[in-house]
Amino acid sequence: MKFTLSSTALSNRLSSLAKVIVNKNSLQILECFLFEIKNGELRITASDSENVMSTKMALETYEGEGSFCVSNRTIMDAVRELPEQPLTFYIDLSNYNIEVTYLNGHYSFTGQTSESFPTMNPMGDGVTELVLDYKQFNAAIARSIFAAGQDELRPAMSGVLFDLNADGLSVVSTDGQKLVRSRILNVNKEEPTSFILPKKPATLLKNMTCKEDTQVVVKFDSRNAEITWADNELMCRLIEGRYPNYQAVIPTDNPNQITIDRKVLIGALRRVLPFANEATQVVRFRTDIGMLELSSEDIDFATSAKETIACDYNGRPMSIGFKGHSFAEILNNIEGNEVVIELADPSRAGVVLPAEQPENEHILMLILPVLLNN
Repeated sequence: MKFTLSSTALSNRLSSLAKVIVNKNSLQILECFLFEIKNGELRITASDSENVMSTKMALETYEGEGSFCVSNRTIMDAVRELPEQPLTFYIDLSNYNIEVTYLNGHYSFTGQTSESFPTMNPMGDGVTELVLDYKQFNAAIARSIFAAGQDELRPAMSGVLFDLNADGLSVVSTDGQKLVRSRILNVNKEEPTSFILPKKPATLLKNMTCKEDTQVVVKFDSRNAEITWADNELMCRLIEGRYPNYQAVIPTDNPNQITIDRKVLIGALRRVLPFANEATQVVRFRTDIGMLELSSEDIDFATSAKETIACDYNGRPMSIGFKGHSFAEILNNIEGNEVVIELADPSRAGVVLPAEQPENEHILMLILPVLLNN
């Protein structure tokens, strides 16, 4: 069997797929990539038994069809340092000897049979299918992952919830202290349904890029999901269990609103936060007409900081505490020049929204306050 393809294209695809592979596998074959040649296409697959990710590449020339496995370290080391040029693979399927030739040299190594490489079963009956814009889908995941929980006792909260109903598709994550809800308004379904995507496949999707405008197709049932876009496919197991009622914790009436430059607020937080108590990271937000004052202190080390920035605020004067690092994370995961911070009182959650919402989306982030010592 023989085929030829671009060294750069192969290296880029392998680098993306390698993120699926874990260092210590119960099955040695999971340390390999699966190569399959059929109908003039090369499909490369990586798996950790719970997540299976594959990509397709058109071949410039090929002879014969078949499949084989090769160690991820071997093949990645072989192509990583090569400049752009054609690579020609020669595979002897009787003994899995592999030779790769390039402009000024060649590699020789041994592959493995593909018979023991695990694959996930195709989706069965009772499948729900969604079709949405890839960039919209990718952005919703990217801005949500940071808020997902890490508590092993609450596995449902360690993933990203996709909640589909008549109002749209809500992509939600929370760790109990902060919450992100990205609602995609042009994707909806009269009969409500949902699934919880684990953090690893969510991170894989976040790190994948797609240059051209394309759509993503999401198919899911009660246990598995299949996500397809461009020449890529990801199949994964879902988190089973009930997600918390996130709607119940989102305030519906926070009358005190701050409109402020997002980057200016991030800069002020970065300057004030180092002087806060290292354990609590509490930053005091004191509001008054036309201004927001940020302050922090660490009594144990006799340090403090205070900074005042201009904003649009017409509510009642208030002092409320937030974890500075968590608030900065929220601001860093919102796009746009200005944000709106909605407050009720020092004991109730604050809501942060972009001043200008993206088309067909509504983004909301929530953070619980911290008790201040007056």
